[in-house]
Amino acid sequence: MELIRNQSQLRPHHQNCVATIGNFDGVHLGHQAILRQLMLQAQQRQLPAVVIIFEPQPPEFFAPQQANARLTRLREKLMALRRYGVTRVLCLHFNTQLAALSAHEFIEKILVQGLQIQHLVVGDDFRFGRDRQGHFGLLQQLGQQYGFTVASQPTFIIEGERVSSTRVRQALEQGDMPTAQQLLGRPYTLCGRVRYGQQRGRSIGFPTANIFLHRPISPLTGVFAVTLHGIHQQPLPGVANLGTRPTVDGTQFLLEVHLFDFQKTIYGQYVEVEFICKLRNEQRFNSFEALKQQIVQDVQVAKAVFFS
Repeated sequence: MELIRNQSQLRPHHQNCVATIGNFDGVHLGHQAILRQLMLQAQQRQLPAVVIIFEPQPPEFFAPQQANARLTRLREKLMALRRYGVTRVLCLHFNTQLAALSAHEFIEKILVQGLQIQHLVVGDDFRFGRDRQGHFGLLQQLGQQYGFTVASQPTFIIEGERVSSTRVRQALEQGDMPTAQQLLGRPYTLCGRVRYGQQRGRSIGFPTANIFLHRPISPLTGVFAVTLHGIHQQPLPGVANLGTRPTVDGTQFLLEVHLFDFQKTIYGQYVEVEFICKLRNEQRFNSFEALKQQIVQDVQVAKAVFFS
């Protein structure tokens, strides 16, 4: 899968394709339905399948302090899109210039001049362009003018409610991992590289893999039973703390994973952590001894999840 980092990197060989547009945060079941329709059209027309996304996401540009926690960072999103056979991802830098484009200008400059799309697939609630003035009817109208067709993907419904990134986020905030998995169509995971930490876990008998997530906030916090992927043929079970570690410093957001009966050094490895179930909320302890006693209990509960 090719990543095109901005409109300025588009070349003649990128033209003539089928495409879809959106944030695709989480790549949940609703997004997957759009991707299936995109891939079907790409196969039928024998054209490349292109996903157009934005970085930062528009809400992060307009109101960064109020923006919701992301479900997926860019790298995680790209990993998910690759699984569905997408040919290319065009990642548009969302800035003042892009935000100022009218819906008509967006279609003309990005979709027509940049990509010469032949077919576009969008969600039935898709809005775009300055002040979100663009809509499906406008796409159909201008598609006739510029020579491309448009299809909308109906809302994906589970248990009478629309599947959305907001709904996934709410499930994660509540620690409801089964519902999050149902909406995503897969377990929720976070990815990152194992870095050197302060060695505090090792000092109390529970060495941890410290994974820096490069995100200021997360929809998920607390202590979890997890599996770690990427360093062994089989996923490795463990217990993880995701948060700011209030007993230690309470500032840096970090994912710490203690793997059961595991002694190898894995610094520098890029890993994926799958969240199985939430054990408790993160909390501050009065001493490291109290923290150690709680970790002993957490390990016992997590092992019961895997081995009972």
